[in-house]
Amino acid sequence: MLSTAHRSRLADMLVLSNQRQLSACLDDRPDSEQSASRERTIERVAFYLGWGSAASIIFSIALSQILLGLALVVILVSGQRLRFPPVKLPLASFFFATVLAVLTSVDPVGGWPQIRKFFVFGMLLVVFTAFKTLGQIRSLVLAWAGLALLSALASFVQLEHRHRLALIQNANDYGFYLDGRITGFASHWMTFGAEQMIVMLMLLSLLLFSPEQKGKTLALVSLPALWLSIVLGLTRSIFILGVPLGALYLLWNRKRWTVAAIALSLALASVIAPFHVRDRVLSVVEPHKEVDSNLRRLIMIRTGWEMVKAHPLLGIGPEQIKPQFMNYVPKDVSRPLPKGWYGHLHNMYLQYAAERGIPALLLMMWLIGKVIRDFLRSLRSGLLTADGYYCLYGAVAVVLALLAEGLFEYNLGDTEVLTMFLTVVSCGYIAIETSKRTGPGISRPVTAAAT
Repeated sequence: MLSTAHRSRLADMLVLSNQRQLSACLDDRPDSEQSASRERTIERVAFYLGWGSAASIIFSIALSQILLGLALVVILVSGQRLRFPPVKLPLASFFFATVLAVLTSVDPVGGWPQIRKFFVFGMLLVVFTAFKTLGQIRSLVLAWAGLALLSALASFVQLEHRHRLALIQNANDYGFYLDGRITGFASHWMTFGAEQMIVMLMLLSLLLFSPEQKGKTLALVSLPALWLSIVLGLTRSIFILGVPLGALYLLWNRKRWTVAAIALSLALASVIAPFHVRDRVLSVVEPHKEVDSNLRRLIMIRTGWEMVKAHPLLGIGPEQIKPQFMNYVPKDVSRPLPKGWYGHLHNMYLQYAAERGIPALLLMMWLIGKVIRDFLRSLRSGLLTADGYYCLYGAVAVVLALLAEGLFEYNLGDTEVLTMFLTVVSCGYIAIETSKRTGPGISRPVTAAAT
């Protein structure tokens, strides 16, 4: 038995011990809260920088890449868990093939710009790490919509200026409009058309598949202006091939009878379109001699094929198409060559094969093919959140459109287009990851398979 004094001393010790434990808990709580607050702040900063980089690419490469660099620094320095879409192996293999092609080139220093372009692929890491919710993706898509709308309005002003100039110079003909096409905020009409195409397809998917109404008014207002700017941009591979194919995929998966809307819109456009737009469509089969690019493209295809035959494994080297072009032009082609720019082959597939080799082309196709397979598999699973469907349907439509346009343009060679493509791919994988965390949504959009 403990004496009264011993019991009193033991009670005092227990009280003191409890007080110390309570004090320690109170002391630890602010540190824990401060640490969590710092982590949340860093995550927000990384998100805003990544969001700004993805959004600003529509009007400024420099600003977009500055923000991308800052986002990468914040993510790496903060110690956040790095997240990367499941395309690391094909992408790393493509990087390796590119480096090998540069090192074995006759001018390795000249190929350095393609090594620097690896930096752009940091968008995959930044977006997939910093974006956490579908709401954040929607905010980016709507920002793209607003910026693309402003770019379209700017292009209309450019076209009006071109029209006035044509009247002043008595040159209101097809060739005059073709030589001075609208560019909006972009540096080139091909880039402008591809940017508008990507935004348009994402907005169309949002309208067709998202159950949430937020932003749909902006989408409805933007879509006609974006389509008009694409048509007036006169880039055939985009308004005849890329956009119709992407829209066809979306409409077919929503309600198949709505596919007729494409045919109806094309028929209406052929009636009300300006003469230079109608002539541009007809130029596919009836080119305006050397004004159109048909003959130049044929020469580029033949020349590119000669490059591939001569260097099938490693190509002639990145950035070597322009300096070595004349060395591979077939002998039966008349000189001088038709007026035009021969800096690349205006064909994504031939470009990769000619400058980096057939294996590098196959590695890029492996990457893109994996993206499409993963997205289609998730769409068929029925396990996406309700708002995740528009992300994946839109992403597939964008990839299909870029693949089709790539037959006539080296589109992924443009930093702007590549940045948006990588962002869309990351957003698609985020939609898949979000569904795994939260489970499928309450309602699934009505698709063609269900009608």
